[in-house]
Parts: sequence; C-alpha cells; structure tokens
Amino acid sequence: MELQVTFPGELQVDANYGPFTIATNQNGTAPPPFALFLASIGTCAGIYVLAFCKQRGLDTTGMKISQKMDVNPANQMIENITLDIKLPVGFPEKYKEAIIRSADRCAVKQHMVEPPQFKILTS
Repeated sequence: MELQVTFPGELQVDANYGPFTIATNQNGTAPPPFALFLASIGTCAGIYVLAFCKQRGLDTTGMKISQKMDVNPANQMIENITLDIKLPVGFPEKYKEAIIRSADRCAVKQHMVEPPQFKILTS
C-alpha cells in the first residue's frame, strides 16, 4: 500500500492514492490535513454503520454521525472523540448496541488504539 504526496504550488499539498487526488491546503481553498484526519474517523465509522444497516435491510434515511472533539487547552491536543450515531425514527431497539459495536470496528480508530511505527527517510 502506498500513496504519493506532491506539492502542486503555494500552500497546497496533495495525496495521490490510486486514481484519487486528495487536496489539502492551509489557506482555506481545501481542507487542512488535520481536518482530513478527523474526517477519516467519522467517515470510517460511517462505512461500518452503513454496512451494518445494508446487511440487515435497515433504512438509513436521516441517519448521521455527529463527531465532537474535546481539546486540552494546555497543549491543544484532542483528548476525547465522541461519535454520536443519530438514528432514524423507528430504528429497531434490538440493533442499537450492535450498531455501536459496528462503528467501534472502524479501521482508523483501531490504528489509533494500536498505532503503527513511523519511519521518516530521505532519498
């Protein structure tokens, strides 16, 4: 698995992953890299929640995930992330705990629980 990071100009830094280019920027013309990191958490959980619902034929109309981050004012680091799955009206009670477990399986979250080692090189 590999992606390429390129520098197309000004403050833009792009991640090229297969046929996709993910633009980032620090001047407001694209999301900053940290926003993409945070978005990857909620969207990853969303993929697992969506798959759970599709497998059971559950309607996802009106469903969304609200993600809140609590920041430590002393060091500006995120201390807690809360994902609140807003379920549609009539969502079966028997699936509520299971959908939480499904979101908890998110690969991004799992990599934060057991983080990879980083190597930074030059070539």
